Amino acid sequence: MAPPLPIVSPVSATLAGALLVTLYLVGVAVYRIFLHPLRKFPGPLLWKISPLPRVYHLMIGDLPFKVLELQAKYGKFVRLTPNELACNDPQAWKDIYGHRTGGLQEMPKYKGSYFVQSHLPPSIIEAEREEHNLIRRQLSHGFSEKSLRGQESIIGDYVNLLIQRLHEHGKNGTVPLNMREWFNWTTFDIIGDLGFGSSFDCLQHSDYHPWVKLIGSALHEAAAFRALGILNLRPVVDLMNKLGGTNKNNENMDLVRNKVHQRMKLGMERPDFMEGLIRKKNEWQMDDDRLAVNANVVIIAGSETTATLLSGAVYLLTTNRDKLDKLVQEVRSSFKSDEEITLLSVNNLSYMLACLNEAFRMYPPVAADLPRTVPKGGATIGGKYVAENTVVSVWQWAINRNPQHWTEPEKYIPERWLGDPKYQNDALEAMQPFSFGPRNCIGRNLAYAEMRLILARIIYNFDMSICDDSLRWIGDQKTYLLWDKPSLNLYMTPVPQKVE
Repeated sequence: MAPPLPIVSPVSATLAGALLVTLYLVGVAVYRIFLHPLRKFPGPLLWKISPLPRVYHLMIGDLPFKVLELQAKYGKFVRLTPNELACNDPQAWKDIYGHRTGGLQEMPKYKGSYFVQSHLPPSIIEAEREEHNLIRRQLSHGFSEKSLRGQESIIGDYVNLLIQRLHEHGKNGTVPLNMREWFNWTTFDIIGDLGFGSSFDCLQHSDYHPWVKLIGSALHEAAAFRALGILNLRPVVDLMNKLGGTNKNNENMDLVRNKVHQRMKLGMERPDFMEGLIRKKNEWQMDDDRLAVNANVVIIAGSETTATLLSGAVYLLTTNRDKLDKLVQEVRSSFKSDEEITLLSVNNLSYMLACLNEAFRMYPPVAADLPRTVPKGGATIGGKYVAENTVVSVWQWAINRNPQHWTEPEKYIPERWLGDPKYQNDALEAMQPFSFGPRNCIGRNLAYAEMRLILARIIYNFDMSICDDSLRWIGDQKTYLLWDKPSLNLYMTPVPQKVE
């Protein structure tokens, strides 16, 4: 007869299980600190062990600021998670995002931060290289110089309406206006027309279109998805989608699909952004969802980021009166009437371009990371060898304010972009607001043209002064995927027009 099996009490089993879990966690921590391929790169101890500190700062909206703080302490390479490095070196733009020669593989996007909604096809942002090139080639027609010239009257009409509305609502400079809203309304109306043949009518009604409101909520939701992706919990996102926990993003995509269908029903060729994709729809067997996800990128990238930079530029100018006065002098001495201010003529405003570039440096619309994965065989980044499968990125907020790259980085100084000898050692190439390399932003030329035209028309027509409640506008903000912008209140006093 076999001896009876020993009885294990529930308490003993629990203690044994706890011991095993503890030993496992200690083993993981020891490996990540002392044996991991990134062990020689500096960073806070807890960040080396777990991605949780990074996720925490992502969710509270201060992660880019924290990265700047860490890089000031640890140097140009900081280990943000057990398998991730933040790089603060101008050369890293080329090494991570640039074209790689000699048969070297382009660094792919990190799937933990992208591809978070697996029920949708990849957009131009997430697409693999071959598909990305096809989509970009077709979208590029709408962003060409030829198309931009054809779009000038469309853009000009909305800027005219903006100026009209500012006159009406500003009450001769006696009523403060929330310029964050007015810039958003203008850029969304423009992108609606340029992308899909119909405006959102925000300026017409001096109010948000329901879709425009929804986009902000969807971006907050997307930040949570990204956090789950970084924690390797993408199945949770999929489950949330099935259970209806991703309502904002789903509502947003439904509205995008409707907008695309409206554009397709126009049945005409026009120099807009979707024309190239629509023409290739059948040839590529591109379904409605694939069209919609790319349209969604066009809408957000072509409006929200432009409005953000304009808001930042106006804030920085109105809190640096000497810079604003210099820009006012340039604009008002260059034109005799509103009609002379065009997409072409604003190219001659050199100080304005410097003001916009300095705004990009101090308030980049995308302040955080654009993560890539080091391919097989590893790579040299900023002079350092980095092992394969490491997640790497340049953080725009951090590199744009690093005193090793910039003289007086916390000051708004457009003159650094105009050859001022005091700033001759500034690493201007460190600032890449449209990213770098084969996946840089296709809308760069349109964004600059649109921002110059809008800002020039406003400065020609109004004297701007900031309200006291907006004096800490940038300092009080949080940033997730994009900035969570509070009201930007300004008095807009009409300027008496010249009489010839």
